[in-house]
Amino acid sequence: MQLYNKLSAKEREALLEEAGEDRLTLSFYAYAKIGNPELFRNHLFIAWDQMDVLGRIYVAHEGINAQLSVPARRFNEFKKFIDEIYFLENVRLNIAIEHDIKSFLKLKVKVRKKIVADGLNDDTFDVTNKGIHVDAARFNELINDPNTVLVDMRNHYESEIGHFKGAITPDVDTFRDSLDIIEEDLKDHKEDKNLVMYCTGGIRCEKASAYYKHKGFQNVYQLEGGIIEYTRQVENQQLENKFIGKNFVFDHRRAERISEDVIAQCHQCGKTCDTHVNCANEACHLLFIQCEECAEKMDNCCSTDCKEIHALPYEEQKALRKGKGASNKIFKKGRSKVLLYKQ
Repeated sequence: MQLYNKLSAKEREALLEEAGEDRLTLSFYAYAKIGNPELFRNHLFIAWDQMDVLGRIYVAHEGINAQLSVPARRFNEFKKFIDEIYFLENVRLNIAIEHDIKSFLKLKVKVRKKIVADGLNDDTFDVTNKGIHVDAARFNELINDPNTVLVDMRNHYESEIGHFKGAITPDVDTFRDSLDIIEEDLKDHKEDKNLVMYCTGGIRCEKASAYYKHKGFQNVYQLEGGIIEYTRQVENQQLENKFIGKNFVFDHRRAERISEDVIAQCHQCGKTCDTHVNCANEACHLLFIQCEECAEKMDNCCSTDCKEIHALPYEEQKALRKGKGASNKIFKKGRSKVLLYKQ
């Protein structure tokens, strides 16, 4: 039984373009106790591969975290399948504001130690003892309250292009980095302030809300469905939109525009810009913000060194990469020393 992708990303991209079929980009998560993640992983892969579902899915003993692209014509079949899994029945599906048939090019279902890496090793921490979920209307009320502290639970490269007005945006590279920083910064307000958190789709906030309740915070709230669901409710209910800029997403689209505000700058020249790209040099692939002028000047690369490598014949580029691990610049996400404006 095939339990892996046989097609390359380029082959899949060509097939998707040829088919021209509408696809829905969506995400969901659920914290649950899964006894055999490997068996569950195989069950999902076999079923979703047959439905032509693509995406990135993590399964662990603590639950599932899924980001997917589903053929629109097979959405009902997909929904019926997940509803038949007891802990996924009627799970919230965060359907993207903008769709792209190439948002994902492979189906990857991976077993992980945790569905959200948090660096925590505390057996007394109960991830299901979560904070209060609030909808967009209640969220707006809470963040208007002077007794509220609003915290962005995402990473620096996400909040850089968009965030809620007045939010604390920790300058961190990973979710695990933010947990201790926020607890330390707010340690004197565990009882007298509303701690309100948000993230892309809700999964990081859910774990963070349980963690902070475990640490003694009394009034813990999270934006249900994250920025994705907030945007939908704001539009449907004609509420005030308090999010400025773009919402970073973890697929080939990289972001969805929520407001017309552009709050970031090109990492190479400083021009107002909020377009994330990956360096065209495949040995680098650094994620950074690049304006159209710099993209043309730098041949879509992050540095002159990468530009020179990218200009070489492809076989020469492959030869240079042979035997070498991935560049660690990929993990810097906008912090690399080659990005002159960021220094």
